[in-house]
Amino acid sequence: MPELLIKNAHTILTMDDARRELRGADVLIRNGEIVETGQELTTVGRTITADGCVVTPGLVNTHHHLYQTLTRAVPGGQNALLFGWLQTLYPIWSHFGPQEMFTSAQVGLAELALSGCTMTSDHLYLFPNGSTLDDTIAAAFEVGLRFHPTRGAMSIGEGDGGLPPDALVEAERSILEDSIRVVDRFHDPRPEAMVRVGLAPCSPFSVSRELMRDAALLARDKGVMLHTHLAENDEDIAYSLEKFGCRPGQYAEDLGWVGEDVWHAHCVKLDSTEIDLFARTRTGVAHCPCSNCRLGSGIAPVRKMRDAGVRIGLGVDGSASNDAGNLIGEARQAMLLQRVACGADAMSAREALEIATRGGAQVLGRGAECGQIRQGFRADIAIWDVSGVESAGSWDPAALLLAGPTRVRDLIVEGREIIRDGQFENFDLAATVAKQNVLAQKLAERI
Repeated sequence: MPELLIKNAHTILTMDDARRELRGADVLIRNGEIVETGQELTTVGRTITADGCVVTPGLVNTHHHLYQTLTRAVPGGQNALLFGWLQTLYPIWSHFGPQEMFTSAQVGLAELALSGCTMTSDHLYLFPNGSTLDDTIAAAFEVGLRFHPTRGAMSIGEGDGGLPPDALVEAERSILEDSIRVVDRFHDPRPEAMVRVGLAPCSPFSVSRELMRDAALLARDKGVMLHTHLAENDEDIAYSLEKFGCRPGQYAEDLGWVGEDVWHAHCVKLDSTEIDLFARTRTGVAHCPCSNCRLGSGIAPVRKMRDAGVRIGLGVDGSASNDAGNLIGEARQAMLLQRVACGADAMSAREALEIATRGGAQVLGRGAECGQIRQGFRADIAIWDVSGVESAGSWDPAALLLAGPTRVRDLIVEGREIIRDGQFENFDLAATVAKQNVLAQKLAERI
């Protein structure tokens, strides 16, 4: 792979341990790795001129449902709380197949990339009509993002007191067998890995205690991470108290779902005891502020969690509940909501950006190689043009979340230019969007 030099950036927000901010500086990349930062660097390879640009680590998305990009703004679900929203969408998702999964994932990944995201997780927990996790992995390969898909599952349908329709649940033995298959086929533990796989039973209200426990045992045997939804809203808490006789944090702890190899989505309703549990056990949280607002779930206690030492990253959640997948916008929303909840000095623009970069990398178990611009780290980098109208008049362009922009000029993943001058290098976005709109129209007509 040829060398790549980012030259003369206005500011480089390294997000390293010292939180250095380099002015008029360069980044030299070789073989997918950052080999040097500084000034007056040279290269025998390609040079990207970054005058008038802020350079950041690539953003990291810790929670998504990429298949939902095909069901944005669905009538009937636009004004519903979580459980009602799910019951509206489940019948539509039951008509998906491999083509819908693949194309919807492509669109969602492209949207993330344009918003500065270089690495994303995905939580796929339903597999109708022959769909597999392989469909979304193929989409990530086409778009070029670093990918952490999770093999989700639902095993308790309406007939057994669960929330999803019976047609969308799977036998637990089949779930575990396919989990082994996808880990063995796709998971790459190397520092430069482009694909790692996690295991992710959907939620306490859609799988059994036995599956949660078995998934934890399997994940630790295979050396992969665990992910699920937890404590998302008041309905979620009430369900846990009624069905399990305890709060979600205790439920997770009892089944082995805490530790550095675990991250939970949402956690809007964690109490102080659960926050302490997550801090002590190094359990991660995927904070999804826009989706939490959209579904009326509440404001997650991010300030309290951060102060306690809980590891937190950001997630856009699914585009049926957001209904966007703009990760830099998610970072701004996270900052604003903590200010609403705790005061104007509760979270700075730089802290929110830190959560979106090194914070997310830590949550996904990649904190030793991603999320920072420093020697030896993988070359996942976003370049933001701050010379345009969004930043005009800004006294501090490095406070990116206060003024913008919200789209990258250039995006580099593992040392490869994915987006150059605002356009994808090797991915036909227009054709994919056209295909997506046709599929959405067919679904709407069918429903």
